[in-house]
Amino acid sequence: MARKRTAILISGRGSNMAALVWRADGEPDFPAEVALVLSNKPDAKGLEFARNAGIPTAVIPSKDYGKDRAGFDAAMQAELRANNIEIVCLAGFMRLLTPEFCEHWMGRMINIHPALLPSFKGLDTHARALAEGVKFHGCTTHFVTPGMDEGPIIMQAAVPVLDDDTEETLGARVLAEEHRIYPETLRLLASGALKIDGRRVKSG
Repeated sequence: MARKRTAILISGRGSNMAALVWRADGEPDFPAEVALVLSNKPDAKGLEFARNAGIPTAVIPSKDYGKDRAGFDAAMQAELRANNIEIVCLAGFMRLLTPEFCEHWMGRMINIHPALLPSFKGLDTHARALAEGVKFHGCTTHFVTPGMDEGPIIMQAAVPVLDDDTEETLGARVLAEEHRIYPETLRLLASGALKIDGRRVKSG
């Protein structure tokens, strides 16, 4: 079976991108290949990692489009089409995507969020988890839909919140779980194992 050509969208350091690349490159039978890393920021540190790994990169500066979200998404779509992309992974991509873009990639675009959705959507998840006094925190992979952090949940991993945790210590433990479940989520999607049934995602 041909490996699914996958694009990773980043805005920063791309640590989850690196985890995806390491898994895809490290397993000969992994069903996806990272064929493109695309960033909306020319200075995103993850671009250097991708280039060093021999992965094609592209930059579409979002600042060039101002408030024209549709124009920016159309430019991204053209780049993805030119590279024959079949799956899109968001990895710290700090842009809200248009409904049209999300609809085009429905069921083929995934994201990882540093919280146990549906709790703590949006930013500053570790600080908010500590402020709320939750006993468990974690991360979630999900399909991307037009609503922010609202798509059907694929995988989750939980870590205990310790009494002496800071944002940094809690975030580090969550990040380790992100690096574990995101590549596994991509493997399941690329192998055709995921089925969406309403709000539920079933595998196998």
